[in-house]
Amino acid sequence: MSAAAESLASADGSTLRFVPDSDRLLSDAPVNAMSIDVEDYFQVAAFEGRVSRGDWAGIETRVVDNTERALAMFGAANVKATFFTLGWVAERFPSLIRDIVAAGHELASHGSDHYRATTQTPAQFRDDIRRAKDVLEEHGGVAVRGYRAPSYSIGRTNLWAFDELAEAGYEYSSSVYPIVHDLYGMPEAPRFAFRLADTGLLEVPVTTLRLRGRNLPFGGGGYFRLMPYSVYRRGFARVNAVDRQPGLFYFHPWEIDPQQPRVSGLSARSRFRHYLNLDRMAPRLTRLLQDFRWDRMDRVFLPEAASS
Repeated sequence: MSAAAESLASADGSTLRFVPDSDRLLSDAPVNAMSIDVEDYFQVAAFEGRVSRGDWAGIETRVVDNTERALAMFGAANVKATFFTLGWVAERFPSLIRDIVAAGHELASHGSDHYRATTQTPAQFRDDIRRAKDVLEEHGGVAVRGYRAPSYSIGRTNLWAFDELAEAGYEYSSSVYPIVHDLYGMPEAPRFAFRLADTGLLEVPVTTLRLRGRNLPFGGGGYFRLMPYSVYRRGFARVNAVDRQPGLFYFHPWEIDPQQPRVSGLSARSRFRHYLNLDRMAPRLTRLLQDFRWDRMDRVFLPEAASS
């Protein structure tokens, strides 16, 4: 970490000291990072007001079938990915965790119970991320190096979360989305991978496209379902060609499941975000897997993992 550290003041008065990961500039053969957040349809943050955590155990689960479908899609495309998996899922479906690892994918943490980090105290967050790491490593039989906060909920108000992740033994995080959003976002954060100056933890922000002085969301999820595929493809390719950086894509198993049960009582915004173009997601994802080169996050962003 020889480069001079930069700093970013947060809303709570703390300071984020970081070193841009400038060695990540691409060659002429870019390899991007593919990731999937393994959670069920009823566990999303948009449903928190309609689906109680106390009811989760009694709801029809679809996460196993949908994740197995994603595994089949990756297998057909010869793509390896990173699976940010809830501890809740691992505890109930350990065979799914074994399938992910057996197929050669990276097993990573999405926390235990899908609590957004912005709703937790440091002690609650500490317990959550450590329990998730323990259960995933128990059932996966591999070291869990990466973490992604539910709803990208590490930002200007809880920078302490990076210290907790490093102390818990995580080597990298993908928990910052450098955009303006009503639920999350830290637009002033670096757009590309950076290391925390104090701990060495690597943060890999979700991919954005810089246009007219603003960061536009281009990392996947609902934005991928919203815009025409040709537009998305050109934008993602621009990150490789102009920024000369690897892109990071993400989606959820429920996004390839247009037959999932509908949750009643949602706001128009939540309905739009969750259900938009679910029937188009799998075909678009198939094209995306073919149009770009992909690999696990650890092999794209952690040099020591590149040869594994």
